[in-house]
Amino acid sequence: GKSGLIRVTNCGQEVLERTAADIREDGTVILRFEVGFPANGRTVNARELEKIFFQYLPSCVQETLYYKNLDIRKLENIMELSEDQEAIRRQLKEYGLVAFVADGSVLPRMSGVSQKPMKDAVPFVSPESVRVTLKLPYYGEISGMGIRRGITLIVGGGYHGKSTLLKALEMGIYPHIAGDGREYVITDPDAVKIRAEDGRSIKHTDISMFISDLPNQKDTVSFDTEDASGSTSQAANVIEAMEAGASTFLIDEDTSATNFMIRDELMQRVVNRNQEPITPFIERVQWLSDAQGISSILVAGSSGAFFHIADTVIQMDSYHPVDISTKVRALCEKYPLTEEKAPAFFMPQSHRILSKKSPGIRSHGRGTDKPERLKIKVHGKDGFLLGHENVDLRCIEQIVDTEQTAALGLILKYAIENLVDGQRTVSEIVQLLS
Repeated sequence: GKSGLIRVTNCGQEVLERTAADIREDGTVILRFEVGFPANGRTVNARELEKIFFQYLPSCVQETLYYKNLDIRKLENIMELSEDQEAIRRQLKEYGLVAFVADGSVLPRMSGVSQKPMKDAVPFVSPESVRVTLKLPYYGEISGMGIRRGITLIVGGGYHGKSTLLKALEMGIYPHIAGDGREYVITDPDAVKIRAEDGRSIKHTDISMFISDLPNQKDTVSFDTEDASGSTSQAANVIEAMEAGASTFLIDEDTSATNFMIRDELMQRVVNRNQEPITPFIERVQWLSDAQGISSILVAGSSGAFFHIADTVIQMDSYHPVDISTKVRALCEKYPLTEEKAPAFFMPQSHRILSKKSPGIRSHGRGTDKPERLKIKVHGKDGFLLGHENVDLRCIEQIVDTEQTAALGLILKYAIENLVDGQRTVSEIVQLLS
């Protein structure tokens, strides 16, 4: 089993706030770790346990928690990098940016299963027209590509780096360790990756701004399904991100539902708008930016219609970004879209209330709902089992650590046991939790 195991949290490339290490205001340092008592069968081996407690652990403490025993310059570099990353994050709003990608950043990863930087990768160099220079407390002046608020389109041929850039922006909500290559790729922490999620469950979500007047008369103001399609799942994901306070949508055409994103001119002529219940995202994205202040960064490669709504267009050419915004505007004048007004809609309303019939809650006696003890089983980054309910997180692409999944399970468990009263909405419960 775990006999003799001494284990702390397994950190990755991202720097996360963890309960495994806690530095209090009074200077107290708390380090939480796991020790597997050595055993012979079902009997603890006291002599070996004595070695762990009085030899190995004191040695670990001496070597890792005492300043005098550490590499001082390395420690200072970690602190300085952290301060510089936070300085960039603070300056995003000041400069009207949603993200910053420093010159020299290495965005490609070693492989699909390794988040370490690819060797001999092409370093990132910002186009001159979108370059900004920030001043950091330790690094000094740093230059790179600033992605401004509004609608940014990332285009280019296949395998030229479009999705690689978007993936770096997705992970830019976290600080990264030195040597990662993305140390100075910083994204607004409220940016959310949106994708289609076929088969997901949707409960009482108002998706009417995108989908309405279904032939079967199904209600889309309070939409319910146990098996969502690509378009309804992506619509729900957008609405839920808005409900959560997202500042920026990150969307890749490859993981989106085509009929949710766009309808080209010929399709609109063949299938009349009155016969199509879906209002595509392209017809709402400008309103989201202008009226709601929600920016969008879109990766596209198959439809030129996105050019007409973009404020900035970045073309990835063999991993080199090129600003083609001026060229695109000139071409858009030659190839105008047919003017067709998007249907009116009401602002989505948040009215989802967690039910008393939540996972693991059983009724005991007439008129009473007493919760059983909820148990959690974490399935890596893929999700967790809470009571009798499986929570699938495979499509939440910004989760990077199994401990985040475990924390989400514990938060939901606490909410069910202490905050769910049949009246509070999901948003109200989140506010109480934060």
